Amino acid sequence: MIERCLEIIHQGGEINFEQASVLAEKADLAELCHAAVELTRKIHGKHFDLCSIINARSGKCSEDCRYCAQSSRYNTDIDRYEQIDEDTALAQARENDAYGIKRLSLVTAGRSLKPEQIEGMGKMYKAMEEETDLLFCASMGFLTPETAAQLVAFGVRRYHCNLETCREFFPSICSTHTWEEKVQTLQIARTAGMDICSGGIIGMGETLIQRLQLAFELRQLKVLSIPINILTPIDSTPLAAMKPLPLEDVLRCVAMFRLINPQAIIRIAGGRGRFGENQYKMFSAGANGAIVGDYLTTAGSGVQRDLEELEKLDFDLIASRQGRRNDS
Repeated sequence: MIERCLEIIHQGGEINFEQASVLAEKADLAELCHAAVELTRKIHGKHFDLCSIINARSGKCSEDCRYCAQSSRYNTDIDRYEQIDEDTALAQARENDAYGIKRLSLVTAGRSLKPEQIEGMGKMYKAMEEETDLLFCASMGFLTPETAAQLVAFGVRRYHCNLETCREFFPSICSTHTWEEKVQTLQIARTAGMDICSGGIIGMGETLIQRLQLAFELRQLKVLSIPINILTPIDSTPLAAMKPLPLEDVLRCVAMFRLINPQAIIRIAGGRGRFGENQYKMFSAGANGAIVGDYLTTAGSGVQRDLEELEKLDFDLIASRQGRRNDS
């Protein structure tokens, strides 16, 4: 079955949901990961996509996402501020640039930003553009055509809005907005001229089949940057007692996302640090991108360590970091 699926993809086709379900449930994990790596190297070569984020507006979020420490509905121990200090943001941007990281995103908590709040973020983008060679992304909640146009004017090339989980399971993790609203924001961003980045969080109680549903939904939306987060249960949130996913389940998910979305960057994001040294096995399961540095409310692995481990896996990080301003 694995060989047949690879043949379909190499011939320019796509595997269907039935084929993916059989693979996910029955294939040997080692063989599945090997196939995903083979496919990654054939399509993407040794390229590895590095990005980082800045928590530009923290806490005070009106939404009730059950996994999130930034919701005002949960009594979590996080920093809360309206906008990060520009000097702090610039220092992080310079550090990322020095490491050769390709992209940097300003990420804000909350349902959306008002135009005047986006203006404040625009000043930071301008300052970072003057001092670095980074490409800029944004993750600022729901967009209107007007706010999307503002971001484009500030030099933002990619917009991030995670679907978080599949359409079927979404009502189980959030009631204050819908899966459809997220899709609408991705469409607005794309219409405004930005690339889109969207993925989700695994380990929130969804089934393996529902993870596959998310992968197919992302394929239907033609998303080419797909971050996979692994839930880190956070005290005082409704998912605080959720049993963490075992590594084998994560690897199977990563491999399946690669086979379903062969052209995409499969980007490992938050939650990987929980696995210690074993986190790097995810990049031997079909992933070829990562968010490096710290995340929103949890600490990540050290950037230097990430770079060293990825080079051991034979990714060409030098080529991946060259010509960033001329890239897309």
